[in-house]
Amino acid sequence: MMQSPFSLTDKTILVTGASSGIGRATAIECSRLGAHLVLTGRNVGRLEETLSMLAGDGHVVIAADLTVEEDIDALVEALQPVDGLVLCSGMGMMTPVQFSTRKKLMEVFDTNFLYPVELMRRMLKKKKVASPASIVAVASMGGTHFFTVGNGAYGASKAALDSFMKFAARELASKSIRVNTVLPAMIDTPLIHRGAVSDEDHAADALTYPLRRYGRPEEVAYAIIYLLSDASAWTTGSSLIIDGGKSLV
Repeated sequence: MMQSPFSLTDKTILVTGASSGIGRATAIECSRLGAHLVLTGRNVGRLEETLSMLAGDGHVVIAADLTVEEDIDALVEALQPVDGLVLCSGMGMMTPVQFSTRKKLMEVFDTNFLYPVELMRRMLKKKKVASPASIVAVASMGGTHFFTVGNGAYGASKAALDSFMKFAARELASKSIRVNTVLPAMIDTPLIHRGAVSDEDHAADALTYPLRRYGRPEEVAYAIIYLLSDASAWTTGSSLIIDGGKSLV
């Protein structure tokens, strides 16, 4: 029987931010399709929780804080070449323009843009990305399509990530390394419940989406799986919108 093009059997995939949210969901769903996962993030306990949820075996946890240079070095050195890299780590910050100090901007840009790009760069330089391979970064509709009051720092960092990945796609195509981004709108993860917006306001906002709800982490994971799999073998430099129809409003 012919193997499904969506299968990830025997592919090794590194997922950053794998301790919760979209990163955790991506790791779980990839494992169910036969992948061997390398999980990384800052919280060892939560990474171990993710590990316990995975199907199959051969999975590895390597704790690392990607805002620490030494942790990036140690992570890259510990890796064998991977067939897939999913850049999920990130942070949110709601701050009006007049309070978006350089310090706050750099905190968000370090986490959401500079260090994920630096991890990718070092992996490429050390030949820790196989050929062929697929790199998928989680950007955001909040950086390219929606411009919510107070979301400038976060949105700008995600827009930068989305833009940089297109340049990477162009440059790495000759090595058979595909690079794409996913652009979720609001996804119901722990991240959105830590900010200044109340759960009641979130519930009201969800009703403005044509599908009348926010997305779920696994729904983003399914899109990431498509981009990791051979089903998307002719797809690079794309920004896949996952927004419950919000951009239609």
